[in-house]
Amino acid sequence: METSLDARRRAASRWWHGTVAAVVLVALLIQFALVLTGGQDANSGDRAEQAGLAVRLWRFFSYFTVESNIVVVVVSALLAIDPLRRGAWWEIARLYSLLAITITGVVFALVLAPQLELEGWSSVASFGLHTVSPVLTVVGWLVFGPRRRFRWSTVAGAFAVAAVWLLYIFGQGSITHWYPYPFLDAAHLGIIPAVVNALLVVAVAAVLAVVIRAVDRAVPAMLRENGPNAAGSGTAASSGSLNSRG
Repeated sequence: METSLDARRRAASRWWHGTVAAVVLVALLIQFALVLTGGQDANSGDRAEQAGLAVRLWRFFSYFTVESNIVVVVVSALLAIDPLRRGAWWEIARLYSLLAITITGVVFALVLAPQLELEGWSSVASFGLHTVSPVLTVVGWLVFGPRRRFRWSTVAGAFAVAAVWLLYIFGQGSITHWYPYPFLDAAHLGIIPAVVNALLVVAVAAVLAVVIRAVDRAVPAMLRENGPNAAGSGTAASSGSLNSRG
């Protein structure tokens, strides 16, 4: 039976994740508007009018920054509806959102930011997508949880999604000679250095995944499950069910 404290904590989680979804969506819409109007791109610093609209839109959705932030919006919105949502595919999506947005923030801060000179609304969008989104997403998970959701199969599923993106980027780049980030630019660096750079990022993500799983197993969070879910929180995902157990 849910106590008043549990209800307040669940309400706080809904408020937090709803706010994250709204803030990140605004940042995405700002950058999308810049793409439509020929403004500066928050990922590359380029002016969008250098390419046609169709190309600009395709490139916009090809950026890992954009893809990871879209996942954050969707996952956060679903958490705002049901903070204790569960299911095998859901846990993969949740872990992927954490890993992807953390990598987005880290790579931007360490590799991309020193090379960019953003201004105006582009800098606003960049701050929202590269700083606010990673911080709020990770803090929300650390504070609210819920815990004991990520198994090694969940980690494998999250990495499979990331592998699809990398295969897409190198595949389309071999045809178009355009790559979203300088460190992946096989046309300029050569395919071997570009792949090595990609693998270095994957290695960082692997370390993060291990850390996240360790926290998931050992560190308590505000949200807790009651009834049949409480005792089986570590095993429900293994059932492969896409729906919540009740």
